[in-house]
Amino acid sequence: MCLIISSCANTLTIERTISHISVGAEQSTLYLPLLQGKRVGLIVNQTSRLTNAEGKNIHVVDHLLANNIDVKAIFAPEHGFRGDHDAGAKFSNHIDEKTGVTVISIYGKTRQPPAKIMAQLDVLIFDIQDVGVRYYTYISTMHYAMQAAQNAKVEFIVFDRPNPNIALVDGPMLELEFRSFVGYDQIPLVHGMTVGELAKMIKGEGWLAKTDQAQLQLTVIPVANYSRKSEYILPIKPSPNLPDQSAIYLYPQLGFFEATPVSVGRGTPYPFQVIGNDKVKLGSFEFMPVSTPGAALKPKLMNKKLYGQDFRGVSKQAFDLSVFFNTYQKFKNAGVEFINRPSFLDKLAGTDKFRKTLLAGKSFAEIKQGWQHDLIAFKKQRQPYLLYGTNTNK
Repeated sequence: MCLIISSCANTLTIERTISHISVGAEQSTLYLPLLQGKRVGLIVNQTSRLTNAEGKNIHVVDHLLANNIDVKAIFAPEHGFRGDHDAGAKFSNHIDEKTGVTVISIYGKTRQPPAKIMAQLDVLIFDIQDVGVRYYTYISTMHYAMQAAQNAKVEFIVFDRPNPNIALVDGPMLELEFRSFVGYDQIPLVHGMTVGELAKMIKGEGWLAKTDQAQLQLTVIPVANYSRKSEYILPIKPSPNLPDQSAIYLYPQLGFFEATPVSVGRGTPYPFQVIGNDKVKLGSFEFMPVSTPGAALKPKLMNKKLYGQDFRGVSKQAFDLSVFFNTYQKFKNAGVEFINRPSFLDKLAGTDKFRKTLLAGKSFAEIKQGWQHDLIAFKKQRQPYLLYGTNTNK
């Protein structure tokens, strides 16, 4: 494994600016020499931006083309290359009008870069902003891409980016029988790792299928001036329904509601910042989901007045499923079905233990205690792959 590591700040003060943090894509001197004369493929989206030497904010595709790198293909994940497709929306292969580069969808039936295209590449680069939650599907996309690169004997390079929820390591561990696109690797729901660190772990733990015993050639271009003490405010929304930092902080705990009749605000200006229902009054906050860009595909409870809770304004990383637990109790008391998509909840949780212990009447403290042993083991297991210090979990 080829690994490039830079020194990182290690201060006791939480740094609340992003000006001093330099993402992997900005470390041009570390990776441009590796790409000269190579045929390059990219897995990127709207977050794949950098500030270049001239102080201009540009997309990494434009940066590479400006430096005469031979970009052969762009592989577009969920939401598309430009980040303008709704959640779950499929899109076709096409030629990018601005760059003339072929864009290939790897969301839908085809989730892995096709072998035919991989055979035409020497290097595959992954540069996408993640939010540190297992069911946020970009890390599943990365695993598929790493597998394709290993199969094709193509070098895999990760341009690392900060994890805005890096202080958190919590939640149930994925069990392989519940593996899906919303949870692929055996990690906790919130794993406290950057995509670069996670890529190292995927390779180092042998989670890639061995076809001919070939080892993936992996290079991680790290974030400079970054540590787990740093707070990183995302400059660009990572997907249509995570519009701001508050939504990103709430996403780990509100995502489970997707398997219930409760709306999380899709189809409003504040997705993943509110909860509500039309049959069970969850609070005094009123809102109505409508078809909007980012939630055009009939958001849950569309055009209905909902009553619930408003969590906007959250300004710190947290993982607290007590909101989910308390909402379940309200539905139970009202005699209304709460978990109406049980198999999907199991996929989100990565296990059926969470659902079964909830339905068995266990307390929230008992449910949470159930995954503590796995978390301790995971923290020890991932230690060799960390680039930015050690987590102190909240």
